[in-house]
Amino acid sequence: MDHSGHGTTMDLPPFTLGRGLEWSPDPFFLVACLVGLALYGWGVVRLVRRGDAWPAGRTVAFAAGVLSVMLVLCTGLNDYGMVMFSVHMVQHMVISMLSPILILLGAPITLALRALPTAGRDRKGPRELLLMLLHSRFMRVVTHPAFTIPLFIASLYALYFSPVFDFLMGSRTGHIAMMCHFLAVGLVFFWPIMGVDPGPHRPGYLMRMLELFAGMPFHAFFGIALMMASGPMVTTYENPPASLGIDALADQNAAGGIAWAFSEIPSVLVLLALLFQWYRSEQRQARRSDRAADRDGDKELEAYNAYLATLDARGR
Repeated sequence: MDHSGHGTTMDLPPFTLGRGLEWSPDPFFLVACLVGLALYGWGVVRLVRRGDAWPAGRTVAFAAGVLSVMLVLCTGLNDYGMVMFSVHMVQHMVISMLSPILILLGAPITLALRALPTAGRDRKGPRELLLMLLHSRFMRVVTHPAFTIPLFIASLYALYFSPVFDFLMGSRTGHIAMMCHFLAVGLVFFWPIMGVDPGPHRPGYLMRMLELFAGMPFHAFFGIALMMASGPMVTTYENPPASLGIDALADQNAAGGIAWAFSEIPSVLVLLALLFQWYRSEQRQARRSDRAADRDGDKELEAYNAYLATLDARGR
């Protein structure tokens, strides 16, 4: 099966971490990642040049997210992922659950809205089109939990336990489409939960946590199903090349273990991010209350004290 266009995956030597991390770029994802980094860098430079600040942590997070995509799709992991279920599952977990979180922590939409110039009166440029998209009915639908959670779950069960997966793995174009799908599903699922960028669906912090934990257990169940299977469940990986020296069922069990264990990592990352955001929100609210009290002489406290005095007088 020819995957990368510069070699075959049928005669790969046994997998090692060193071989998996060797540079083996997929042209599509290499160009896409470099373009993403360049556009983000352009936005940051534009803000800095006009004297606006942009948090360095967001830049680091976005760069780490894009580099994580390159790590699994522009190295030997992408070649081995075509013939080893376990390696493919590492790719899937990273690109659908780790990369999206890091990219979203970089707040690319906020950066775009701040960096893109306004088109002027009665004109529509890139910034105006982006705002239209953010406020569109389409975005309200695709970011609603009634859509994102079933989509997140279906990307596992409906894909792997149907002929769709084997069909997509049969061509380079199908493989690219599947990986893009994994990344898009992760972005759509975590976007309203992270709450860093503006969006049409922005629930409270407790609801975001509920949305997060509503989807995560299904990854664990999926991994357990793979580990408990008595035979290969995906046709693509049922006859691995002899040069790899692996057993298909053992490799599938390893893939299930990866899917089961990996579901905990994004849960912890997102939960920490939400708790930090919640804390920051409470701090901002407290500062606003203090400023309001300074402006009006703390009239709210005075009114409350007067109310308590009234109750005390009635009690007498």
